[in-house]
Amino acid sequence: MDRSVIVHENFLKRVTEGDLPNGASPQGPLGRELAVSIYRSGCLSRALDRKGRAMQAAGQGFYTIGSSGHEGMAAIAAALRPTDMAFLHYRDAAFQIQRAGQVPGQSITWEMLLSFACSLEDPISGGRHKVLGSKALTIPPQTSTIASHLPKAVGAAYAIPAARRQRPEHAGLPKDSIVFCSFGDASANHSTAQGAFNTAQWTSFQSVPLPLLLCCEDNGIGISTKTPKGWIAAAFANRPGLEYFACDGLDIYDTYATALKAADYVRRRKKPAFLHVRTVRLYGHAGADVPTTYLPVTEVEADEASDPLLHSVRLLSEADALLPDEALRIYDETNARVERVAREAVTRPHLASAREVMDSLIPPARACKPSNGPTPEQRAAAFGADLKAMEEPQIMSRLINWALTDLMLTHPEVVMMGEDVGRKGGVYGVTQKLQKRFGPDRMIDTLLDEQSILGLAIGMAHNGFVPIPEIQFLAYLHNAEDQIRGEAATLSFFSKGQYTNPMVLRIAGLGYQKGFGGHFHNDNSVAVLRDIPGVILAVPSNGADAAGMIRECVRLAREEQRVVAFLEPIALYPMRDLHAAKDGAWMRHYPDPSEKITLGEVGVNGDGTDLAIVTFGNGVYLSNQALPRIEKAGITSRIVDMRWLSPLPKEALNRAVEGCRNILIVDETRHSGGVAEALMAHFHETESARLARLTAEDSFIATGPAYAATMPSKDSIAAAAQTLVGQPK
Repeated sequence: MDRSVIVHENFLKRVTEGDLPNGASPQGPLGRELAVSIYRSGCLSRALDRKGRAMQAAGQGFYTIGSSGHEGMAAIAAALRPTDMAFLHYRDAAFQIQRAGQVPGQSITWEMLLSFACSLEDPISGGRHKVLGSKALTIPPQTSTIASHLPKAVGAAYAIPAARRQRPEHAGLPKDSIVFCSFGDASANHSTAQGAFNTAQWTSFQSVPLPLLLCCEDNGIGISTKTPKGWIAAAFANRPGLEYFACDGLDIYDTYATALKAADYVRRRKKPAFLHVRTVRLYGHAGADVPTTYLPVTEVEADEASDPLLHSVRLLSEADALLPDEALRIYDETNARVERVAREAVTRPHLASAREVMDSLIPPARACKPSNGPTPEQRAAAFGADLKAMEEPQIMSRLINWALTDLMLTHPEVVMMGEDVGRKGGVYGVTQKLQKRFGPDRMIDTLLDEQSILGLAIGMAHNGFVPIPEIQFLAYLHNAEDQIRGEAATLSFFSKGQYTNPMVLRIAGLGYQKGFGGHFHNDNSVAVLRDIPGVILAVPSNGADAAGMIRECVRLAREEQRVVAFLEPIALYPMRDLHAAKDGAWMRHYPDPSEKITLGEVGVNGDGTDLAIVTFGNGVYLSNQALPRIEKAGITSRIVDMRWLSPLPKEALNRAVEGCRNILIVDETRHSGGVAEALMAHFHETESARLARLTAEDSFIATGPAYAATMPSKDSIAAAAQTLVGQPK
C-alpha cells in the first residue's frame, strides 16, 4: 500500500483512540493562537502532499517530492519575519504556508495547487516548474535540490549590512532583516554547501557582519543513503564563527523557542548561526520511491510512528491550546478544502507554446535613475595623473581599468569581488588603484573559492547591487559554472521575471599567453557560457572596444537585469604592437565615458569583397597580422569582429559580410563545440558565399614553446584565406 495512505490512516486512528506518541511537555514562549496556526500549516502541507500524489496518478499533477515529516518548519517560519529573505529546501511547504499567514492577501492553497498542476497561472513560475517561492513572501524560487543555493544565501546576507553602508537604488531588504537558508542533512555534505559554510565562517571570523541563519533539516537520509547518526551535530556543533543551535522538529514548541533564539542571535550579533532541526521523512523520497525496497519495514514504521502531526496534537492538548477532536476536525476540514480547490486548479490552462515557455528567459527592464556620468571634479579626484595619460594610446588592461573607474564613479551600486581584485589589483593589474579609489566595501577581496565569489555576486544582486565578480582564469569558471547555469540564469525563468540576478561576470581567459600556465591559465573553451539560455557573452579584441563594451554590459545588468559574461583575452591585455616592435599599432585611445558599443554591434575593418574574415578576440589581432600577406596575394578583404558571441548577432553579421564572395571563420575555440559551428550553420542558412573555418584543435593548451601550436596563427589564417579564395567555384 502507498505509505502516504498508511500514514493518513494511522493519523486518523491514533488521534481518535488517543494513542499519541510520548515526548517532552510543551514549553517556551509559543502562545495558543500561534501554536494552532502552526498546526494548521502542518495539516495543509500534509494534505497537499497527499493530493500531489493523487494528481500525478490521475495525470493532473507533476510533482511528488513532499514535505511530510518536515511540518515543524512552520514553527521556524513563525519565529522569523516575512521580510527575512528565505532560500528554502524543497521540503519546506509548511514554512511557506506559515509565512503566507503573516502577509495579508495570500491564497496559499490555491497557489500551491496551481504549482502542482503546472498551470501558467501559478504566480511564481507560471507553470515552468514546481517550486516553492513567492515575491510577496520574500522567498526566491529554488530550482536546485542539492546545495547550490547556499553560496547565494551567504551573498544575500552579506548584502544587508553592505546596503547600510552604501544603499543601492533598488535595495529591497530591510536594514535589520536576516537571510534564512534551509537544506537537508544529505545536502550538507555537498562540496557546494561545504564551501558556503566555510565562507560564512571565514567572513564571521574576521568580524564582518553576516546575518545568516543556516538551517539543516536532518531526517537522516538522502534518497536511499543514510546520514550516520550524530554526524551533523559532530560536524557543526563546534565550528569557529558559526553558532550552533539544535531543536526537535517534531516538537513545535521546542522548535519555535530555539528558532527565536537563533534568529535573535543572528539579528543582533550580525553573525551566522547553524540551526540543526531533527525531522523524519515520511513516504520515501518522492512518489516513485518505495522506501521499503532499501530500508527495513521496522525503520519505516518507526518514522511513521513519530509523525510530527501526532506529536503536535499531543502537545497542543497538553498546553490546553486544542483538544484532539478539534485537531482531527481541522485535519479533516483541511483535506476537504484541498480536494475542493484542487478540482478547480486542475482545470486551469497550461503553457502551450515555445514562446510562452521562453517568455521569462529575459528579465524585464527596470526603471533606473538617469546616469549623467561622473563630474569632472569626481574624475580628477579619482584618476589623478591618469587623466594626462588618457591623451596617449594605451594597452587594453589599462583602458578596462579606466572604464571600471568611470562606471564605479557613475553607479554607486556597482561592486566588484574576486580573489585578488582589491589590494593587489588583480593578477594582471586590471583592477589596480580601484580599492584605493573606492574602498574595500566596493572592491571586495574574497577567499579562494569560485562558487563563493559567484554566490556573493548573486546574493548581492538580490539586494539591489550591480555586482562585477571576477574569475581569474576561464579554466577556474568550471569549478563554479552551476552558479551561473543553475542559479543566476534560471532565476528570471522560474520566477516570471519577479526575481533577477543582474551581474557582469569578468573572466580573464582564452589562449596565446606565451609559454605561461598551460591549460589551467589558457582555456579556449566557451561552450559552457554559450549554451546557457539568457546569458550574454562579450569578447573584446582591443582596449577601446573593451571600454565601450563593458559600459554596455553594466547598462544591460543595471537597466535590463541581464546576466553578462565579459571575457577578456589575457594575451591582449599588454599588447602594444601589431606588425613590428614598437609600432604601437594595437594600443588605443580611451573613449569618452559616454561612448558605448551596444549589444549586437559588430566591428568591421575594411571593405573588400573577395573575403570576409569573421572572428573575435585574439582572432581579430591575428587576422590583422595576416592582412599584409593576404593583400599581397591580391585578395581584397574585410575583418569582422563579432564582439558578442551570445546571443549571436546574426543580422549584424549578415550586414557585415554583405557582398563578400567568401567567408572565412577564424575561431580560437575548439573545433568541436566551438563558436565556428554556430557561425557555419548560420551563414550556410542565410548566405550564398563560400564558407570555410579555421579553428583550434580539440586539445588542451600546452605550456612552453608549443603554447600556440593547437590554435590559429597569422600564417595559418593567411594560408586558409588564400586556399578558400583560390578554390575553383
